[in-house]
Amino acid sequence: MTASVDVKASPDRLYGRQRGHPLRPRQQRLLDQTLPRLRFPQGAIADPASGFGHRPAQVWLEVGFGGGEHSLAQHAAHPDVGYIACEVFENGLCSLLSRVVPDGGEETAPVPDMLRVWDEDARILLRGLPDQSIDRMFLMFPDPWPKSRHAKRRFVHPETVRMAARILRPGAVWRVASDDPTYQAWVEEVMGAQDLFDTAQPATVRPEGWPPTRYEAKALKAGRQPLYWTFTRR
Repeated sequence: MTASVDVKASPDRLYGRQRGHPLRPRQQRLLDQTLPRLRFPQGAIADPASGFGHRPAQVWLEVGFGGGEHSLAQHAAHPDVGYIACEVFENGLCSLLSRVVPDGGEETAPVPDMLRVWDEDARILLRGLPDQSIDRMFLMFPDPWPKSRHAKRRFVHPETVRMAARILRPGAVWRVASDDPTYQAWVEEVMGAQDLFDTAQPATVRPEGWPPTRYEAKALKAGRQPLYWTFTRR
């Protein structure tokens, strides 16, 4: 790694908010009643394909799903894939869960067999997953942590690149998108200094098969240029 990206690894603690505005009654019911039925089980970490309603041929992982639009669109487009959606922000969790069950069905409405939610730090999950157990990984518009002293908090980091490489199968892709110029330059630098993934020039228009997100729409409305990378595990 070059000196500029050889930063100290982030400790096992969460940064930023886990809750925004106060939760409404339905949101609280979603967290209390729906989330436990969709939560990826701790006991399945050693064998992630066992954590779904039936055993999938592939398991995909999204880190930080935000409002859940991308996760739900990928799940709908690939219903036979086991999809693990990670998010710690309670309002984001409620956004996804509210689209999964109708109002009044928080405790009883059916939940998807092949969609599971991890509501703890994604790094805990990554460290526990077996080698070559994940077939695709997504990081869509992560928190950029734009100040240089906060670089260790960025998910694209030399340490997490190594973790991602360990859990991804050879030939698996890791999709990353960002609209923040500082984060974009950081991704280029970090991924340019490693030899675990094949890299390519990022796309400037969202590629086919990449569902939109609210963060992308916000960036485009503000005149920011998103970049879309596809990194392939060697």
